[in-house]
Order: sequence, then C-alpha cells, then structure tokens
Amino acid sequence: MRKSGPPKGLISYLVLELLDERPRYGYELLGEITEISGGHWEPSYGSVYPILYKFEEKGVAERVERDDEPDRKYFALTDAGREELAEKRRDIGGEARDFGDVVLGFYHLYAALATDDRFDVDDADADWGYSERYSAWIVEQMIRHHERDFGEFERIDASPEEFYAEGNGTAAADAESEAESADDPEESEGASSGAADD
Repeated sequence: MRKSGPPKGLISYLVLELLDERPRYGYELLGEITEISGGHWEPSYGSVYPILYKFEEKGVAERVERDDEPDRKYFALTDAGREELAEKRRDIGGEARDFGDVVLGFYHLYAALATDDRFDVDDADADWGYSERYSAWIVEQMIRHHERDFGEFERIDASPEEFYAEGNGTAAADAESEAESADDPEESEGASSGAADD
C-alpha cells in the first residue's frame, strides 16, 4: 500500500522515454503526457521544465538548435541520458503495484464520497457528480481500455489478499515460462507466429 502520491519518478521517466524517441520542447512534452493519460492528467509546467533543466545540468539531455524554430528550446537525450533511461525503466518496472494502488485508491475515495454518510459534498451544479452513474462510467472506461489493449475482459473473483498472493506466484511462473521459451527457439518461434495470427 502506498502512503501518498503517485509513483515516484513517473514524470521524469516519461520525459526520458519521449526524448529518446526524438528531440522535444517542454510544451510538446506536456501535450504528449496528457495524451498518454487519455486526456485525464496533465502535469504542470512546474513539474516538467525543472526536470528538463535538471537533465541538462546533469548532462542527461542537451539543447538542440533548430533553424526553423530558433526561439524554441528543444532538448535531446545524450548517451548519459540513455543510461539514465535504462535505470528508470528498471525502477518503473518494479512499481506496477504502486500504479495499481494509486488507481484503486482514488477509485475507492470516489466511491466513498458517493456512498459514505460521513461525507456530504455539494456537487449539484457540477458537470460531474459522485454517483452510481458516474462510477459506472469510470468502470466502463476502464473495461473498454482493457479490452482495447489486452483483449476480452474477464472477471477475477479473488479477494485482494488472494489476488496478491496468487499474483506473486503467477509472476514467477510467467518469468520462468519466458526463460524456457527463450532457451527453446522452436517454442519461441511458435509463440511468435501464434501471436501474429490473433
């Protein structure tokens, strides 16, 4: 369980990945991150620009001059930046549960504001509200995104405790299975061709 806030280092990781793709300027990065979040989250100038300047100071990124846009500050990743990115990928890779806790934590708070008698928020004039209808819409969007990115949604009946216990074993089994596939070229090739047929 996370104590507070989003997973540490998320914005700097996203900035590194986007700069690795091509040089970008600050406002462009803000737009890209907003798009990645489906338009539901936009980091502030005060979070992205200090990261860029810090990266520049550390030699992780460098400014790039462009003849067609001389007044705009583009940043590109350096070799040191690519090393930093490899490290950040490892860090973020270990924080999947933290991301899940953030999503679940905010949803639980939303549902509590909608249903718990201790809270009495005034949302009568708002476009949104704390209600069963909007809760259903949130869940519907999550399912639609799941099916778009992962395939058909299947319910999981396990309690959180059961799921976490089962998940640890499943992750280890998945890693072992992948390692075995890598050792067996024919099995790996068959898996690749099967995925292409889907």
